[in-house]
Formats: sequence, structure tokens, C-alpha cells
Amino acid sequence: MNNKIFVIIFGLSLFATTSCSKLEDFGDTNVNPGGINDPIPGALLTNVLANLSSYATSTRGGLYCQYFSETQYTDVSLYSLPQISFSGEYSGLLMDLQNIINLKVNDNMTAVSRITKAYIFWNITDRWGEVPYSEALLGKALPKYDTQEDIYRGILKELTEASAQFNNSGGITGDIIFGGSTDKWKKVANSLRLFISLRLSNKFPASNGFAATEFKAALTAAGGIITTNADNWVAKYPGDDFKSPWWGLYDGRKDFAESKTMTDLLGSLGDGRSNAFGGATEDLTANNWNEPSTVGVPYGLKRASAETFTGDNPTWARILRGNLREADDAVVIVSAAEVLLARAEAADRGWTSETALTLYQDGIKASFEQWGLSAPAAGYFTQSNVAFTAPVGTGANLKQIATQRYIATYPDGLQGWAEWRRTGYPVLTPAPDATNASGQIPTRFVYHSSEFGTNKAAVEEAVKRIPGGDTQDSKVWWDQ
Repeated sequence: MNNKIFVIIFGLSLFATTSCSKLEDFGDTNVNPGGINDPIPGALLTNVLANLSSYATSTRGGLYCQYFSETQYTDVSLYSLPQISFSGEYSGLLMDLQNIINLKVNDNMTAVSRITKAYIFWNITDRWGEVPYSEALLGKALPKYDTQEDIYRGILKELTEASAQFNNSGGITGDIIFGGSTDKWKKVANSLRLFISLRLSNKFPASNGFAATEFKAALTAAGGIITTNADNWVAKYPGDDFKSPWWGLYDGRKDFAESKTMTDLLGSLGDGRSNAFGGATEDLTANNWNEPSTVGVPYGLKRASAETFTGDNPTWARILRGNLREADDAVVIVSAAEVLLARAEAADRGWTSETALTLYQDGIKASFEQWGLSAPAAGYFTQSNVAFTAPVGTGANLKQIATQRYIATYPDGLQGWAEWRRTGYPVLTPAPDATNASGQIPTRFVYHSSEFGTNKAAVEEAVKRIPGGDTQDSKVWWDQ
């Protein structure tokens, strides 16, 4: 992940008796848990949750799905080799969560850690495909690489069990997302199950298949799902020492823009979200700091061409309007709009008996509401590129639903990239100045060379199972 993330380390006394609901609750405490012998569960959980938004603010994912364009150093959007290590994610956030689980503080702390761990593993496997899972975090020097099918089944099982694990066993310390609300965490777990099940739609398309069965189980699971923006999984930042990653993206730099792909799509639909998705300047002290911009930067250009464009168009669209990327703004990790649109697709596929069109329109409305915008006029839903064009039940309205989910997921690039790979919508044109041999948008990350040095047999066995081998043009299992 190319964006800045921040690490918060807190003292023992703060977590002895309290549960917290936001980052600002922690004041100026700066005691290093590494300086004591025993790990502090609340501090570990806080550290993970404070850094979790790094997945939802991935610029590389956003570049691959063309949410963003690069304005200067254009190597990623020209598809340079994504040979990236995942080891830091295992030794960092995942190990923190595993330590909480191992400590057995109470069932509620364990359940939150399992849910968050599942979310991270989901993001890891969707980038590389086969990775260590069942033998990871157990102290094994050479863990095997699990097949992605086994990882997906394992993650779904983990989320199902974790959601059912919540009880009255004790409080959740260090929860800066939901302040210890088990009800909110259950909704997150069940909503993630919906997403993960639906991502298997190409492997298990049947209405009585594994994916549909898992989807329906999540939909009716105890605790419910995210249905309104009030339940969104959101990382909130107080500013000061703990600032939003979107603010940090423009802290002395301006390397990323909203892409012309996105501004053109919104423009073609007369979509009011264009007033939120792009801002006219990175300088939040300028007179036009809060003006929107629909001047998307052309995608996939060589540096000279990109710099010429931004030089000629000084109000090119920065990612998000100014007041949506201030230091104390939030990052949405899972939204009601995404959940509603996932349910709409499942209904359109005939997986459920829900009303696809109602869910679809409600999902669009929830997305507008999420950005503080009025719901679109009735005419928005009747235009040819938005209205359903086929009977519900066969999945024939996938183009419209997937396009709206692509918009609603902005600016979460990892999820946008994954959904584009799964559905093929919207249709994206690869970078015109691409430097990779195929000229195609990467569909997976390549294993880092360190893996071949430290876990050679396991990674080579995994490579044998990848059609096309360990390349950025190969596809992860669910995309094959």
C-alpha cells in the first residue's frame, strides 16, 4: 500500500477499565507497549484499528481500477511489476490480532480480533491469490501456502463463528471504531460474509450453490447486517497527531488525482457524487479549498504528458473535495450502499427472494447520503445506463448493478479493483502508455523475491497451481 498510515501506541493505564469510541479519547499518551513484558490487549487492538483504513485508502488498488490517476511518478498506473511483500502485514497487524486471541481476554475481544483478522486476510488473498493462511501466525518458520478456495472457506467460517461468539463475557477495550458495541461488530461480520460470498459468484453461480448458500446464511444471521449509514464501518480521525490518510496523501505532495475515467463516468450519468469525489486544490488554506472539480486527469500517461495536463489545468480533480479530506475526516471501510448493492445483485441472480430493483435504488440513495448529498431525482433511475433492462432472476442486470457498486465503493481502491476483476464492469481501457509486455491492467500482485529465499518450497508449490504462473497477468482463483 502506497499511502501513508499511522501507528498509535498507547499506555497500559488507559486500557485498564475503559473502552473508547474514537481516536481523540487517547489524548497525548505515548507509552510504548514494547517496553513492558506483557502485551496490552487494548493497545494492540487500537493499533490495528487505527491502521486498518490503510486497506480502504490503497492508491495502488485505486490506480488499477482507475479511480485515480498519477500526476508525476506514473510507474504504477503504467503497470510496473507489482512485486510486493506481504510479510509486514503478517508480522504487524495480523500478529497483533493473533496475540489478542492467544491472550484469551474474553470472548468479545477474541471475536472482534477474528473479524478484523478475516478482513485483512481477505484483502491479502485478493491481491496475491494463494498465501499462507492455515499455518500462518502459529510460529511455523515455513508455513504452507493455502489455495484461495481454502482461504475463502476459512474466512467465511471464521466470520460465522466470530459473530456467534459475542456474549456477556466482558468489555472490548481499545475499540476506537464502535466503542465496544457487539451489535455493530456482528453487523460488520455478517456484511463481510455477504461480500465474500458474492465474490465467488463466478465459481459458484448457481442459486443453490456454495456462494448463494453462504450469502443467504449471512443475510439471515443473528445480529443482522449493515442497512443504514449509521452502521457503516468507519475509521474516524481526530486530527492533530492522528490525521486522516486522505489528508496525508496531500501533505506536501500532489501525486494523485481523481481519474478522467471516473469523472467521465459520473458526467455521463449526470451524477451528483461528482461534487464530492474531486476537489479543485490540495491546499486546504486556499480560497477555493472546498470547491469540487470534475477535471479528471487522463489515466495511464507518461510523466511528461501527465505533467503537461495538470500544468494546463490547475484545478484538476484531487481525490475528494476539500472538506472530505481534512485532518479530522473519516475513512469508510464498509458502507450501507455497498451492502445494499450486493444484496441487489444477489437478488438479480436469483440467489434470494428480495426485491432487486428496490435494493438497487436504495443502495444508490444511501451512497448519495453517505457523501452528504440529496438523493438523485427520479430521472436518474430511468436513464438507459442506470435502469434495469432485463427481467430479474438471471443476473442480466449485472452491468448496471456492478457499475453502481464501482461508484459507491469509491475511493476504496482495493475493493474497486476486486469488483472490477470479478464483474468486468465498468469496461476499463488499459493505460495507453503501459510499460508491461501485455499492456493489460494487472490482475494480481507478484510474490516478492524474499519469499523465494525464505519459504522457497511453499511458494514454488503455490506458483505451480497458478494458471499462467507468478505474473501480474495471471488471475486469482475466483477470477479464473
